[in-house]
Amino acid sequence: MSEQGKILVIGGGISGLTTALEASEVGRDVILVERSPTLGGRVSKFHQYFPKLCPPTCGLEINYKRLRANPHVQVHTNSAVLSVTGDAGKFKVKVRKNPTFVNEKCVACDHCTRVCPSERSNDFNAGMDKTKAIYLPNKMAYPPRYVIDRPACEPGCSKCIDACKYGAIELEMQTQELELEVASVVVATGWKPYDAKKLTNLGFSSVPNVINNIMMERISSVSGPTKGQILRPSDQKPVERIAFVQCAGSRDENHLSYCSSICCLASLKHAKYVLAQNPEAKIYIFYIDIRTPGKYEDFVAKVQAEPNVNMIKGKVAKIVAGENGGVQLEAEDIHQQSKVHLDVDMVVLATGMESSLRGQAQIAGIELDADGFVPQELQKAGIYSAGVAKRPVDVNSSIQDSTGAALKAIQTAMGVTNG
Repeated sequence: MSEQGKILVIGGGISGLTTALEASEVGRDVILVERSPTLGGRVSKFHQYFPKLCPPTCGLEINYKRLRANPHVQVHTNSAVLSVTGDAGKFKVKVRKNPTFVNEKCVACDHCTRVCPSERSNDFNAGMDKTKAIYLPNKMAYPPRYVIDRPACEPGCSKCIDACKYGAIELEMQTQELELEVASVVVATGWKPYDAKKLTNLGFSSVPNVINNIMMERISSVSGPTKGQILRPSDQKPVERIAFVQCAGSRDENHLSYCSSICCLASLKHAKYVLAQNPEAKIYIFYIDIRTPGKYEDFVAKVQAEPNVNMIKGKVAKIVAGENGGVQLEAEDIHQQSKVHLDVDMVVLATGMESSLRGQAQIAGIELDADGFVPQELQKAGIYSAGVAKRPVDVNSSIQDSTGAALKAIQTAMGVTNG
């Protein structure tokens, strides 16, 4: 990989992958840095995503195939960019590469997990099940390499070393500090769901069968904790009556002041998940406004036409535990000018999209707005933002925006190389 004219991409989700691949496939050298142990980002956790309602195995597998065949991309997972200094053409970047305690000799044979005595909460499944302390981040992990959660290990345990015949376990692996020089930078750090525990009136932390939209994706997926069966968490019973609460944290000055753009579509999609498994299920969607940007009005109309889907315009005031594991909602119905009291089996909160950078240690040299996003107008020349790092958008828009960011980064890098 050439030392001149490199492009740094921060974030290995769908936006970062797109940027890295588009730039590298025209011959530019790219360094891709991802904070988690695997690429794929939020899309890897979806059951299906717009516009075609494909599973993540579709788009991600194609991108991973492109990546495996590409000599121009250098990937650093489990790593964090600490600072970006200098100017376009000659940025200096500091990166902290955290240990995974498993090296590149790993063949993902799974022998290690069979002897591991410790468990940890499975963050890929939103904490709804557990993995062993040594684990594969998900079935589509890239790189396909196990990781050890050292704090979850039993003191003094080294059973995984004995079980691994490839010499892939390195319990003494240390943190590394890397210093890079690049011509341009693309920030594609993505998003995280807003912390629903802050919405105290909606029962997320106190009522067992209140979940958020990411949890709904995971229980709907065949790779999720219920193998794709939509069951309520408390007792694993099928869901007959379900409510979706829109704008959970969004469009609220006390939480997220902006519209998160995709939440309405996500809940309508989730309603289709439920109906696909149980056509007789009763579905209630509480909304402020139904916002479906772009070309999705036909999808809204199809869901609204379902006889068992009830669209109720009004905010939910309170959610409490009901009888036999049920959930009770108190809400307003603006059209009927009345209060609604409803008993359901499960509630899904459509929590808003929050910048992944909000609330974290800021990357020196990357400017954020008040909400933690990376608006282009605040960045110095040669630094670009892409996808949800810039603003809340859907997957398709993120991919388009990332292609544009790749082009800008290429132009900066070519200016250096050819100058």
